[in-house]
Amino acid sequence: MGSIYKRGGMYWIKYYRNGKPYRESTGSDKVGVAKRKLELRGGQKAEGRFFGLKVEKILIDELANDLIKDYKLNGKKSLGRTMNSLKHLKAHFYGMKAANMTTSDIQQYIVDRQADCASNGTINRELSALKRMFSLGARHTPPKVIRPPYIPKLKESNSRTGYFEHSEYQKLLEALPEHLKPVLTTGYYTGMRKEEILSLTWAQVNLIEGKISLEAGTTKNDEARVVYLTGELYETILRQKNIRDEKYPACRYVYFLRGKRFSDFRDAWDSALWRCGHKPTFKCKQCGSLSELPENTKRSELTCRECDSDDLKKHDKLFHDLRRTAVRNMVRSGVPERVAMMISGHKTRAIFDRYNIVNEADLKMASEKLVALLQGEGTRAQHGHNLGTVTG
Repeated sequence: MGSIYKRGGMYWIKYYRNGKPYRESTGSDKVGVAKRKLELRGGQKAEGRFFGLKVEKILIDELANDLIKDYKLNGKKSLGRTMNSLKHLKAHFYGMKAANMTTSDIQQYIVDRQADCASNGTINRELSALKRMFSLGARHTPPKVIRPPYIPKLKESNSRTGYFEHSEYQKLLEALPEHLKPVLTTGYYTGMRKEEILSLTWAQVNLIEGKISLEAGTTKNDEARVVYLTGELYETILRQKNIRDEKYPACRYVYFLRGKRFSDFRDAWDSALWRCGHKPTFKCKQCGSLSELPENTKRSELTCRECDSDDLKKHDKLFHDLRRTAVRNMVRSGVPERVAMMISGHKTRAIFDRYNIVNEADLKMASEKLVALLQGEGTRAQHGHNLGTVTG
């Protein structure tokens, strides 16, 4: 199986694989440790689990680089978010050997990130990147990872609470600048993502057939889908077409400002919310406290009222709430959930359920329907009893 010898006070082992000699320090001056190490290598060779010593020297750094390469090769749109996750993983694990990482190391990482006030969802995204790194390493030829560590996940809320009632939509529609009103209407009725709306071109719109065609590659999940135009939404798109033909015939985008595509309308959105009587609020990523945006103040000027950090995230009345609103309205109006998923572009039922919000009004309506049903059953039963009595 090999041999054991001593060098500089430490025991070394020597063994062969495919005729190639391997020499390895045991890091111990005890012969028993050397014997067990040699037996371990013999067992790994017999089971086909020994891939050389290099695999035990692979650093987390290399696995992270492989993850970035994989995202680029597959054109994944979440690369930016993953890079942010890697930034935090780097601060804790870079320079560590992948073979030495344990679940205890990962649990300590979770504790440290929670101390940084990171949410469970944020930590889970980072742990998902770490898990993907080990998964790619294990599938590599030859393997870069032999035994991936168990990576726990934190419990996070699957429910989303942000949505717009129809009255809120109408108020916001009146308060927004003219160039943003069509964007709001499209988001409210279709559940399209903001980037899908802003990047929409006239080549994707067929007013004769009344539909929008989103090609594969232009959507977040890279799947094509069709959105049909009716009612207020059709009239909005038709009005955009007339304005474009009259004033900006060279503009290829459906939503424009002075004939040009726009992307950032956060300050205009916040100002419109103020005019609707709603104070925009922001959550600090550092300490987790909420801060209200003062009127006539840009969000870039806002800092946390507790720790003075400028690392803030919009907390409520997001544009993305329109996506949840559209899903909820489709389901409430009787649209089959599978059809609603095709319109909104949700690939999995689990994610769709997170957007299908049930509020107190829905619960009250369900209760009233149940009471009406039971009262009807009672009336019919009593009527049948009376008929039986008369017949007897």
